[in-house]
Amino acid sequence: MEDPWHDIDAALELDVELVRRHLTAWIRDQLQRAGFRRAVIGLSGGIDSSLSCFLTAEAIGAENVLALWMPYRTSNPVHFADARQVAEMLGVTLKTVEITPMVDPYLEQFPDMPARRRGNVMARARMIVLYDHSEIWQGLVIGSSNKTEWWLGYGTLYGDMACALNPLGDLYKTQVRQLARAMGVPAQIIAKPPTADLWPGQTDEGELGFTYADMDRALYLLIDCGLSVEEAVRRGLPPALVQGVQQRVQATEFKRRLPLVAKLPPEAFPRR
Repeated sequence: MEDPWHDIDAALELDVELVRRHLTAWIRDQLQRAGFRRAVIGLSGGIDSSLSCFLTAEAIGAENVLALWMPYRTSNPVHFADARQVAEMLGVTLKTVEITPMVDPYLEQFPDMPARRRGNVMARARMIVLYDHSEIWQGLVIGSSNKTEWWLGYGTLYGDMACALNPLGDLYKTQVRQLARAMGVPAQIIAKPPTADLWPGQTDEGELGFTYADMDRALYLLIDCGLSVEEAVRRGLPPALVQGVQQRVQATEFKRRLPLVAKLPPEAFPRR
């Protein structure tokens, strides 16, 4: 029996070599336009940051890339092993900056803080480290949030969503996997369950309630094709999936906008 979502999945397939050339050229061009030749990346050992590191090293040379591993005391050492493998494969500089001494004094003031808040504190602490090392290294911060995370608002505002350049922002998670395979990202990184590693046992799909493959299908129909929820359901997607994705897109719109600025009326400046 033919996969009922075959046409949707086919539409999400990349010309990986074209995308690879485009993104490496884009990274190189954007750095040059900003007057930089170096870059800083938070390398978590996950597929997204690994792919960003691969693209950036290819774009500007490994000697110009600083990768930062920023563990908290509960971080899974498996991810460090993967981050180190990526750094060694590419030849980029890898530096470890432990965030536990930064984070714990704040967390200790709020002993009943739930896991989501604790995770947000860790994500923002890592961004402090990244931007400080951006100054030291004299390189721009390269992000690794993909299109699925962007539209679902699945990230910490002023944390992992913050960066100067984001080469993955127009790639859904399933497309990140396609490009990662083509570029030689280690197989175990591509295969392991996606996680921000913000608390033990946390996984992206566990929090979101759906697989990335299914969420990408729904987002493609809702965002790229501009279909309504009802039209997407008629294409064969489960109503709970489409409605859940649409609700997350709407609820997280504030994360995709610059801060709103209150504009004053002309009468506020009587001497003009």
